[in-house]
Amino acid sequence: MLDRIIKFSIKNKIIIGLMTLLLIIWGAWSATKLPIDAVPDITNNQVQIFTTCPTLAGQEVEQLVTFPIEQSIANVPKIEEIRSISRFGLSVITVVFEEEVDIYFARQLINERLKEAVDKIPQGIGTPEMAPVSTGLGEVYQYIIHPKKGSEKKYNAKDLRTMQDWIVARQLYGTPGIAEVNSFGGQLKQYEVAVNPDRLRAMGVSIPDIFTALEKNNQNTGGHISTKSQMPILSEV
Repeated sequence: MLDRIIKFSIKNKIIIGLMTLLLIIWGAWSATKLPIDAVPDITNNQVQIFTTCPTLAGQEVEQLVTFPIEQSIANVPKIEEIRSISRFGLSVITVVFEEEVDIYFARQLINERLKEAVDKIPQGIGTPEMAPVSTGLGEVYQYIIHPKKGSEKKYNAKDLRTMQDWIVARQLYGTPGIAEVNSFGGQLKQYEVAVNPDRLRAMGVSIPDIFTALEKNNQNTGGHISTKSQMPILSEV
């Protein structure tokens, strides 16, 4: 067989040359379409579910949060593996699907079952949420925000972090292919209410009263015309 191929190649140099040229063109075109990453994402086809449960121990998180969620998603089709971690105040469940399953279809299936799991979790403990469509190896770009030369004293670390969270990150979320923007560094802007227990006791005010006052102070309500108000009527004489 090999001798026949060699004899054919020698007798038909033009055909072999054209085929070689077509092979080079096809290879060059394929190279331009080939996705290349500096660090290839080798993570399997998975969906992660996070639930924050403050003040709960690891055993309580497993019993009240992790187990109900696992029970709700156990019969989702084309699942290869379900593994979970229950720690103090945190439940992490990783659902691994078969490779041919579309990730968005898998997330839709999990989202439908999470609604059932919420009813099984005691109220006020925590609400399960799916992680973004990205993995630990899905990071593609890092950048730093700093003031331009001559404006170093105009913006501090708190101002730069506020710009990142409220301006830059929101614009990046509209970029095709961006699933998540992780911000770190700087100083988060916070509003702190410091209470004096002695003065609260003297005024007869409790801690729940403080929480209620803060909630009412930060409520937003819509304005509208009251149906009981009488509007003036103008008429021609």
